[in-house]
Amino acid sequence: MDYKKLGTSDLLVSPVCVGCMSFGERFADFHEWTLNQDETMAVVKHALDLGINFFDTANCYAHGTSEEFLGRAIKASGVARDKVVIATKIYFNEGCLSKAAIEREIDGSLKRLGMDYVDLYIIHRFDYNTPIAETMEALSSLVDKGKVRALGASAMYGYQLMKMQQAAKDNGWHQFVSMQNHYNLLYREDERELIPVCREWGMALAPYSPLAAGHLCRKQWDSDSKRSRTDKMAREKYDSAEVTDLPIIGRVAELAEKYGVKMSQLALAWLWAKGVTAPLIGATKASYYDDAVKALDIRLTAEDIKYLEELYTPHKIVGAL
Repeated sequence: MDYKKLGTSDLLVSPVCVGCMSFGERFADFHEWTLNQDETMAVVKHALDLGINFFDTANCYAHGTSEEFLGRAIKASGVARDKVVIATKIYFNEGCLSKAAIEREIDGSLKRLGMDYVDLYIIHRFDYNTPIAETMEALSSLVDKGKVRALGASAMYGYQLMKMQQAAKDNGWHQFVSMQNHYNLLYREDERELIPVCREWGMALAPYSPLAAGHLCRKQWDSDSKRSRTDKMAREKYDSAEVTDLPIIGRVAELAEKYGVKMSQLALAWLWAKGVTAPLIGATKASYYDDAVKALDIRLTAEDIKYLEELYTPHKIVGAL
């Protein structure tokens, strides 16, 4: 497996990232389809055995238990801490991205993970109520203190990212090295502004929902899986565009059959062809990571990419607040 530098940082990451929102205790006000500790350990070990070294969680996932489960799983695997890249996030907490919140939440995340540092600390959203300078200086100080190795951003508007990066540059603070945005064949709105801004700053793309909550894995829209039935967040993201998106799904299925691969693998191959460094795959079955790693061998032609993209129509913004 080829590892790549994450943007302008020194972090070397696998081209597949394990999305850890599927780890943790089950809560009625979060997700009811998450994996328990033993299941989490099995998935993490399998991913590590495949050569995947990049794991992404957040302080809010399963009310913090995702971080706990991930930390225990990494420790139980026996893999050295410096052989994995651990990312966690901040925003959906008291104080959002204020200095006080950042200093409090990083310590909470480290305690739950059972680690001395995280490799990548990501802001989950843009904070309209905290001055950008306050946020960027506080984040930068975490790198200087050794609690964080690099900084990342997530779903936001292009102008917001530009302002935050410029503030960091002007003041000699650490800048964001990666963007975790909403990006897949059914949602490409960030191609207009956010992704070009990321390219300008040398940021890596590590998008979430690369398979559109499973819609790019099957020909029909709905599934009878527990996640499909209970994931309200996914329905809010995608259901309103079912009519316009089904023809795109049909083309994914057509090309997957042509190449003798799974639809999910073709959808991932498209992301890598678009310059994505490491899509986040939040799987509840270890075998899904086998599929993802095998997809690295798929090479789409320019004609394939055009065929997959040409039916896309503008969508409402989903992700940035």
